[in-house]
Amino acid sequence: MDRHLTDHPTEGVVSMVYLLTGLGFAVGPKRIRRLFRLMGRETLYRRKNLTRSGLREYIRPYLLRNLEIERPNQVWVTDITYIPMRKGFMYLTAVMDVYSRKILSWGISNSQDGKWCREVLEEAITAHGKPEIVNSDQGSQYTSGLWINYLEGLGVRVSMDGKGRALDNIYIERFWRSIKYDYVYLNPSEDGFELWKGVKWYMDYYDTKIHHTTRETPGERYGKIRKAA
Repeated sequence: MDRHLTDHPTEGVVSMVYLLTGLGFAVGPKRIRRLFRLMGRETLYRRKNLTRSGLREYIRPYLLRNLEIERPNQVWVTDITYIPMRKGFMYLTAVMDVYSRKILSWGISNSQDGKWCREVLEEAITAHGKPEIVNSDQGSQYTSGLWINYLEGLGVRVSMDGKGRALDNIYIERFWRSIKYDYVYLNPSEDGFELWKGVKWYMDYYDTKIHHTTRETPGERYGKIRKAA
């Protein structure tokens, strides 16, 4: 299911029910919604209580449409993804600089905790300075005072994907696909520590070895432009 959703990030509850029942699994919408919640995909389907007044206060508009991204630390994106292991699963979050595609910080946890997400973001800001914009989805970790007040208190503009629009955060969605197909699915971890070691290896590999259309690594592109600035 995770592999299918990695390939088709906009797939909804009904289509997943049809797919899995067609493969012989006895599942219904209620079970799929529960699995979506476990996988951190709540924002991809509509919930009746999503717009309760306490949440509306922290939703921000999507700022990246038609935006020219031309320098590092102009736009960062962040997200959480579900990582299957041989037994059980963990969650991975990362902060990416969109211009260079460099992963600035990341973390692994057994829960989708808002405090954990903010700590990973703080690591990136401490190491690399603050960005102009941070984009995320509308998950509960990001539509909270803990997240919004911290960023806006620093003068950082907060951007959020449109409701149900997973492809608004396409930069990090592509990275999730890369790490899962290049490492996670090929090397299922036995436990959280083994997963952490494997993810660290992949992050180092990605930042120093993988070249984009610029023919530079993310680390080179991020570092060179920052030095010139």
